[in-house]
Amino acid sequence: MLDIRLISTSRLRQKKKNLILFLILLLLVFVRISKGSIYKDFYYFISKPFWPGQFQKEVILKSKDQESLIKLNLLEQDNTRLRKILNIQESSNIDNISAAVISRKTGSWWRQIIINKGSKDGVEIGSTIIGPGGLLGRVKNTSLFTSSVTLLTSPESKLGVWVDRVKISGLLVGLGDDYPSLILYSKDADIKVGDFVSSSPASTLLPPNIPIGIVQSVAEPFKTKKIAKISLFAKPHVIDWVQILKVKINE
Repeated sequence: MLDIRLISTSRLRQKKKNLILFLILLLLVFVRISKGSIYKDFYYFISKPFWPGQFQKEVILKSKDQESLIKLNLLEQDNTRLRKILNIQESSNIDNISAAVISRKTGSWWRQIIINKGSKDGVEIGSTIIGPGGLLGRVKNTSLFTSSVTLLTSPESKLGVWVDRVKISGLLVGLGDDYPSLILYSKDADIKVGDFVSSSPASTLLPPNIPIGIVQSVAEPFKTKKIAKISLFAKPHVIDWVQILKVKINE
C-alpha cells in the first residue's frame, strides 16, 4: 500500500513539473510572437517612478542652440528649392508628442532607446524621433504603452541625408559606434570637415531640414565614392526627453 502511495505521489509531482514547464514554454512562445511588447509594457509600469525629470544636462542645451541656428539656415535656403522639385511628397501638419526615455541600449551593437509613448498615444512604426540637437532615429516597433526607437548609430539605420554647403545627397549608415558613416556616391564630392548634415529635402521617410550632425573626418576617395564620419548633434546617451513627429504626408 505504501509503495502505491509513493508511486502516486511521485506521478503527481511529475505532472506538476510538466505543467510548470509547459506554462513556461507557452509564456516564452507568447513573448516571442508578441515581439516582447508584454515585457515592454510591464517595464513601463515598474520603471515609471524612475522616469527622468524635465531638465537636460549642459551639453544638451548647447546642442539645442546649434539645432535652432542650423535649422533656421536650412529652412531659408531650402524653402524655395523644395517647391521646385517635382514628384516629391510634401510634409505638413506636423504634431509633436513629448516622450520620456525609459530605457536605452546605446552601447555595443544594439543602439536603441525605449520611450514611454506607444500605440495608444498614436505613435506609429516609422515615426521620426528628435531630441535636443536634432534627429535621433525612427520608431522600429510599438506596444500599447511604449515604443522602440532605432538610433542613427544602429547598424540597422540607413537614411538619405543632405550636405547643405555642397548641395549633395548621401546615405547615412549606422555602424554600431557613436559616429555613423556618410557615403557620397561621387569620389569628387567637395565635402569638408565642419560641413553640416541634415535630413534630405527629397526624403519620403523624414521631414526635410532636420539637423543631424557635422562632418568630423573625411576618408580618402574609394573608387566611385567618398566616405565621411559624422558627429551627431543629438546625443542619445544623455537625452532624457524626445519629440515624436507625427507627420501627415500630402500626396
